[in-house]
Amino acid sequence: MPNLISPYRFIELSASLPVIDVRSPGEYVKGHIHGAFNLPLFTNEERSVIGTLYVKSGKDIAVKEGLEMVGKKFGFFISEIEKLVPDKEMLVHCWRGGMRSESLAWFFEKLGHKVSLLQGGYKSYRSFIRKEFSKPMNILLIGGMTGSGKTELLNRIAAKGQQIIDLEALANHKGSSFGHLGQKVQPTTEQFENDLFDQWNSLNIEKALWLEYESKQVGKIFMPDPFHEAMLRGVLIKIDIPRSCRIKRLVNEYACFEMELLEAVLLHLKQSMGTLQCKKAIEALQRSDFETVADISLDYYDKTYQTALEKRPVKVVHKLEFENDDMLVNADRLLTFARVHKLLP
Repeated sequence: MPNLISPYRFIELSASLPVIDVRSPGEYVKGHIHGAFNLPLFTNEERSVIGTLYVKSGKDIAVKEGLEMVGKKFGFFISEIEKLVPDKEMLVHCWRGGMRSESLAWFFEKLGHKVSLLQGGYKSYRSFIRKEFSKPMNILLIGGMTGSGKTELLNRIAAKGQQIIDLEALANHKGSSFGHLGQKVQPTTEQFENDLFDQWNSLNIEKALWLEYESKQVGKIFMPDPFHEAMLRGVLIKIDIPRSCRIKRLVNEYACFEMELLEAVLLHLKQSMGTLQCKKAIEALQRSDFETVADISLDYYDKTYQTALEKRPVKVVHKLEFENDDMLVNADRLLTFARVHKLLP
């Protein structure tokens, strides 16, 4: 019989063993355990048929139809599992830890594999990880106006041994209305949470965790409530960098994109930015005056940032001024500042 294990133990073992998700492709795409392989017992269409039969004709007929569907796939399952699990030991789960995972686990064991099943399935995993975001963590937030180079600063201090999570990288979005440009398609909120937990779970709770100060929504993704609440309990270091440096950074990051894409974003901001300011920005864009576009955009974003900071107050706020955009120097200054103020363990 397959070994039934808790979400905690399942996650612990997943660091060294392959995870086989036997749910349908549609369920997998919506959200899956980080690093899991999808080996669906049923296709999306087959799952729909089985579900309809279950409701209209009862469990016995649905199970019989399911067995007929699966019987044709045993050869495929054998060839796939040989590729995915060369060492004969694996972790398997479905949605609730029911017939789908139990049946394939039984089959894999008959082939000589050692199988552990996730108790309660993917549903129990999701409940578990959301609770884990509430565990105590010393969080330090890097805040600052748009164009301040917060993400680069975050990665610079990571290179110096600090513990970070790059939320914008996980979300495939840089946060602002221009933030989707040049990025991959965003994951679902559910998948973002799973990927976030994968990094959160690997943290050393004895060390500080550095994050970029973000709103709860990044693009189309929403952060889990417990995680965002933990952020707001953190200490914010608000960096202040010359506006000219911020304009230069925005030009370097966004002037490479097609004019039509940039204009579409500006038009999307028309109501918030104001008709006149939007018109001036588009006119500057059309003559390739990217510095003016960035300057006008910052008028809007600076007000938005300040409003957001007032709506989502962090209890402890420190301010740190940078003279220029040299992030190697600024990273050292930030860490020195944090140590002087006894923010680092």
